[in-house]
Amino acid sequence: MSEAADKLSTTALAKALDLPLQQLFVTLRDYGWIERRSDNWTLTPKGEYEGGSYRNSQRFGRYIVWPAALVEHPLLSAIESNQRMTAASLRRFFPGVHARSINRALAEIGLQQHSILGWELTDLGQAWGGQQAESENNGTFYVTWPHEIVDHPVVQRELSRLLPAGQLPAAAGEGAAGGVESGEDDEAIERDLFAAADAAARSALDGHQLNSNLQRQVCDWLYLAQLVHAHHRALPCEEPLYADFYLPRGNVYIDCWDSNVEGGELSARLRRRECYRELGLKALEVNEGDGERLDEVLGRGLLAFGIRC
Repeated sequence: MSEAADKLSTTALAKALDLPLQQLFVTLRDYGWIERRSDNWTLTPKGEYEGGSYRNSQRFGRYIVWPAALVEHPLLSAIESNQRMTAASLRRFFPGVHARSINRALAEIGLQQHSILGWELTDLGQAWGGQQAESENNGTFYVTWPHEIVDHPVVQRELSRLLPAGQLPAAAGEGAAGGVESGEDDEAIERDLFAAADAAARSALDGHQLNSNLQRQVCDWLYLAQLVHAHHRALPCEEPLYADFYLPRGNVYIDCWDSNVEGGELSARLRRRECYRELGLKALEVNEGDGERLDEVLGRGLLAFGIRC
């Protein structure tokens, strides 16, 4: 077998190591063998030293390949593929998503449920490899998951929609358009991720059709926090003014201040702000840059109005 033929794509290397693809990508990044530049993964000098090189494909473009001997590399063979994951460690693969939001999303799927004891495993979660655990510090319950949960298509779909606008999960997005990875599996992963992101931008988990990605993020946050809310709710005044969201519990209005608001809509939003003040209504504003810290902005804001979530 020639040296060129004795090379493995990152996907093939992950299969040979019996590791989830995303775990291997993140590991190679953490080892400093690859780095992200624009929308592509590129080799670092350290990665080239370990034998990494590029291969060109008419269909997939340029992608990285590795010597098959890396299967025996001590750094890679030492990775424990059976190491358990928590919501906090899943953040490594879905940067920008808070562990609390990940727990809520897993509960919404039906894999776990929240109780006074903490997060408790459901029958479905057990079937997906979940295990019940208890904190040694305070005795609260939480759930651990196998590494394979990262690559589960349902988990990918539901957690990817919680990412900031235009961002894909860590180590995802490789394929025909990105030019890093070869194979139909990678192309399918990329296609499904972008399709999910496009659908997420148009509708929220609860079916509300929103006007912006920021509104979708807020709507999903409220839904996963199990807070009943209305979208495009009329204010209690004669003027035709509508809040982006309204929480009947606590009578709280929420508006999303996107950065690209047109002149007419901006005037309406400014008028709503005056109306809230004139009528003494409870109101919160979420700005464009708040999408990645909704737990802080909405959590603290609602708590100030007596709503704990």
